[in-house]
Amino acid sequence: MRARLRRAGIAGIALQAAVSPGISNRVLAQTPTPRDSADVGKTLFTYRDALLAVGFASVTVAMFPVDKSVARRLQNPNVQANRFFENASNDVRILADPGGVIIGLSTYGVGRLAKWKNVADFGLHTTEAISVAGLTTVILRGVAGRSRPFVVGDTSPQDFRFGRGFHDHDFQSFPSGHVASAFAFASTVTSESQRWWPHHAWIVAPVMYGAATLAGVSRMYNDRHWASDIISGAAIGTFSGIKVVRYSHRHPQNFIDRFFLGSMVAAAPHGGAEVGFSVSY
Repeated sequence: MRARLRRAGIAGIALQAAVSPGISNRVLAQTPTPRDSADVGKTLFTYRDALLAVGFASVTVAMFPVDKSVARRLQNPNVQANRFFENASNDVRILADPGGVIIGLSTYGVGRLAKWKNVADFGLHTTEAISVAGLTTVILRGVAGRSRPFVVGDTSPQDFRFGRGFHDHDFQSFPSGHVASAFAFASTVTSESQRWWPHHAWIVAPVMYGAATLAGVSRMYNDRHWASDIISGAAIGTFSGIKVVRYSHRHPQNFIDRFFLGSMVAAAPHGGAEVGFSVSY
């Protein structure tokens, strides 16, 4: 079976995992656990979500006046000449995107093969969250049409034009897709770990969100995004991860899971079956 990952109409990454014979189309359905049942009464959107949204929006707006100065500082010749920063920024960028998707798909395959439900949940929800964040950023970037810093020589962070981002990559600065993916991954890992190891979330959260923040710094270092792009991307990714995990555990066998995986089982040449993933990203 062919598996495809599309991102804004461009072919991306695909991964397939073979599983044993006898698998049916319902193999992809999640089985509720006691913890899943406990989540049913939880509200999908809470006042804390509203506070978080207000906080992200406020920080994004607050960054607009300093976008130019932050960009110029990071483009200082002395900073750009640092080989460590250059290599690290490229590594972090790749780890954020497409690394997050590859990890999510691979983890789901391993979880299904080994029958580790928590691992499979993590892989599935990570892929879903990154996809939701990616689709959101594609739409917003197209509508906003903001110039990337290198296009305007780090001088005009207010260069927005409605719809321009849909047809020109140089005007897809706001918000950052890489950062949205990184924070979607981080928030999914953090949310799932709160279910697995509730007493260790205080360790997981700083590590994951710290790594996601490095992805944002790398995008500014590479002169691809303004500081406010990073904050908005972080907001989208964070909400995507939190909401996907909460909704999925509250609604086992929900339409999101079926959309991603419901039709992705097919007969394999060796007589078994193959599990693939097709994600509009």
